[in-house]
Amino acid sequence: MGSRADTAVAHCAAAGDDHLRLVVEASPSAMLLVAGDGRVVLANTEAERSFGYTREELLELRVEDLVPQRFRQHHDRTREEYVAHPSRRGMGVGRELYAVRKDGTEMRVEIGLNPITIGGERFVLASVIDITERLRGQAAEKAADENLLRRTILDTIPFCVLVTDGAGRIVTANPAAESLLGYGQDELIGRWITDIDAVERARYADGTPALSRVGADEAEWTYLHRDGYAVPVNEAIVPLALGEEPGFIVVAYDIAHRIEARERVEHLATHDGLTNLPNRSLLVRHLDRAFDCVDRSRRQVALLLLDLDHFKRINDSLGHHIGDELLVVVAERLLSWVRQGDVVARLGGDEFVIVFDDLDPAVDLEARLDGLLTTVLAPIVVHGYELAVTASIGGALYPADGDDPVTLLKHADIAMYEAKAAGRNTVRWFEHGMLADNNDKLSLSAALRQAIELDELSLVFQPQIELGSGEVIGVEALARWSSPLLGPVAPDRFIPVAEDGGMITELGGWVLRSACRSLANMQEELGRRLRLAVNVSPRQLRGETWLAEIADAITSSGIAPSQLEVELTEGILIEDHGDVVDMLQSLRDLGVTIVVDDFGRGYSSLAYLTKFPIDKIKIDRSFISEITSLDTDAAIVDAIIVMAHALGMTVVAEGVETEVQEQYLRERGCDEVQGYRYSPGVPAADLVTVAQGLTPVG
Repeated sequence: MGSRADTAVAHCAAAGDDHLRLVVEASPSAMLLVAGDGRVVLANTEAERSFGYTREELLELRVEDLVPQRFRQHHDRTREEYVAHPSRRGMGVGRELYAVRKDGTEMRVEIGLNPITIGGERFVLASVIDITERLRGQAAEKAADENLLRRTILDTIPFCVLVTDGAGRIVTANPAAESLLGYGQDELIGRWITDIDAVERARYADGTPALSRVGADEAEWTYLHRDGYAVPVNEAIVPLALGEEPGFIVVAYDIAHRIEARERVEHLATHDGLTNLPNRSLLVRHLDRAFDCVDRSRRQVALLLLDLDHFKRINDSLGHHIGDELLVVVAERLLSWVRQGDVVARLGGDEFVIVFDDLDPAVDLEARLDGLLTTVLAPIVVHGYELAVTASIGGALYPADGDDPVTLLKHADIAMYEAKAAGRNTVRWFEHGMLADNNDKLSLSAALRQAIELDELSLVFQPQIELGSGEVIGVEALARWSSPLLGPVAPDRFIPVAEDGGMITELGGWVLRSACRSLANMQEELGRRLRLAVNVSPRQLRGETWLAEIADAITSSGIAPSQLEVELTEGILIEDHGDVVDMLQSLRDLGVTIVVDDFGRGYSSLAYLTKFPIDKIKIDRSFISEITSLDTDAAIVDAIIVMAHALGMTVVAEGVETEVQEQYLRERGCDEVQGYRYSPGVPAADLVTVAQGLTPVG
């Protein structure tokens, strides 16, 4: 290969073009004569100076060696196409490229191409001009002439704005970008957009970032600050023209607060709000994993359900704040008592669950539980009150006492009630003989069945207020039972009995029909329409005739489907077996509104809010009760309102009792409220008077 130049010159002489070599050498621009296979066969002195190679070194190269690595494959194909179909291309006609010097630095060049034939062999004479300075001058002039206004706008926008060329190299950055990324503007310009990415961005085959695929869609992304920490952003990439060249404008803003709020709500989905222990949802997931592990190891899992004895007395006599503090202390003691890797969860109220994973079947749990009763449940001092704490504990073992989380929890619950029946402050392990219902439950179940037949049940209605107007816009129907033998029976007693006794469908159907008829009468007397909220149990929701019952209740009462709201607990959604989505969608198609009741109390999950056709969220009263002043940091309430509105849902706050709570919720954009500040549940006959007594805002 050492005689390439001589061969080319020999060809020139044979063709009568001896002066070609002199012309090439005299040219003020870098000149390269390239053979059809890409070999450099002739180079002038300016080419040596521009590329940093000696002439001899240049003649040992292919023309692709003078092109940056990321463009070489493309350049090789383009050269082959050109050699096959040559044409003269003057300087500046679509030939602005990147070239690479011997020292690895890149330069922008402009290339003119002339196909020539020497001795019957095709060559390409390339004139190469380093246009780096020219481009800088043009860019400066263009910025001065055309970009002054745009620069002013970019400098004042609070969002990070980066403009890149078509290859992803940053050509403009505003002050907000400097603040977000920690780089100076001069440091950002010239960098690749991928240099500020904390994660790998998709690329094209030639190595350039795939920005055009994003279009104008927004997406969450992560940048890397100059100091090395990640910056979560919302990023939008829009194609734009930079003169005749394509480019992109990248607009981003910091979403750390959004991420933090989302994580708080997601934490709420799996943890108890008071004790920060795992809730039922997370407990069930843990049990599933634990069962899988012991299935392989032939060991066992022990589940203990702990219910504090006479906890209601503490709440009633000393106040809920004392009871809450007691629950927190018990939670802390349980966490310090269990082994590392074991789980302590709170199911709600005064019920805790302890899970011992991966136990040897021969382990002595009785001795361990003696320590639980004597040490963990030792007297607790709360706000000066020394409280004697005892607990009734029910235990169940996997796989002996149940082969799934729900069954094991149920059997532990049965054992726990056996412990209470045995005098409390003791432990009972599940035995299959415990499955029979106790006499108290049977007695109450029989009385409730008779009450339904004898029409002993009644309804009260609690008004729901639109915060914006102060007007009563709806009511929630609540069942009440006053037994001639038992006296008033609280809903939290007879509703579970109705569930267990198979009467909830009949009871729920009666509530639905009666409430719809009462609503029609109330709004006729009031002179305007109201919405009606009714609670729905899991059994009702999965009943084959329930949808038809709703349609019949709406039709027979004469109300519009849009006036009816069905309130579901989160448990129905968590335990969905695939049929709930279909049922809720059918309700939606009918025109009925879907509401998630007591959101946040049990195991709230954003995943279910997006999976199911939900229209409205009702924030649990326990969170509202924590709002004691306008300066209260009710982060969970704030996050629920923001997230629900982002998902297009209405937000209702229940349990509103003070003006401060009302004002706080109004300032946060809560849509509706209900609670004792406005009215308790009242009979239908009194509802019109109550509604007229609540004066609208304005």
